[in-house]
Amino acid sequence: MSIHPTAIVSARAELAVDVSVGPYAVIGDDVILHSGIEIGAHVVIEGPAEIGRDTRLFPFSFVGQAPQDLKYKGERTRLVIGERNTIREYVTLNRGTAGGGGLTSVGDDNLFMAQAHVAHDCHVGSHIVFANGATLAGHVEVADHATLGAYSGVHQFCRVGEHAFVGGFSVVVKDALPFALSVGNHAKCYGANSIGLRRKGFSNETIRLIQHAFHLLLSAKLNTSQAVERIRTEMKGSPEIDYLVGFIETSQRGVVK
Repeated sequence: MSIHPTAIVSARAELAVDVSVGPYAVIGDDVILHSGIEIGAHVVIEGPAEIGRDTRLFPFSFVGQAPQDLKYKGERTRLVIGERNTIREYVTLNRGTAGGGGLTSVGDDNLFMAQAHVAHDCHVGSHIVFANGATLAGHVEVADHATLGAYSGVHQFCRVGEHAFVGGFSVVVKDALPFALSVGNHAKCYGANSIGLRRKGFSNETIRLIQHAFHLLLSAKLNTSQAVERIRTEMKGSPEIDYLVGFIETSQRGVVK
């Protein structure tokens, strides 16, 4: 274990034997750090919080702080971060609230660029990119392989679907559709994120199905219910299409169109 002499580590924290803690870092009570974690200079981690192995926190990132919610009264809540995440400078990840389930969770292999923010009770999947300044309000869900552009913001209780791309400086006030490009203030959907899907290895046939589904949703002069019924009838059996339909049908705030 490598702990810089200027770092402050609580006796109630649990650190794996190969954790590295940089100058002036502060590790608080009830923090659990797994193997291979690197803590940069001036990082502050408050608990209860648990961080998975091989995660790297860059200088001045702040993790596990109390939620920025006026309803929070000091109750014991948690932040759980998975493995191999990269948390860059000035990123903030807050704990949950009792009213929101008491947990903020982050999956594996995510990149949080400088100044990104994840608020209380959010649930972030895996393989996601948060560009500089991308911000989630409370109770947001972001599914695997999504990308949030620089200085984009997602309204509380919204969802961002799998393989969604939210453009820079966008404001998302409804659920951002999976496999889609959503851009603007307020965000509008501009169809399938075809380039991103090709980069992720989707087959040409699957991309054509997704493109046709978005044609029905956005351009075929059908309302959402009619479009979903057409999509279900014409393209049943595709896991991606089934997920898209399920995402729309379970939306509480409506979807970005």
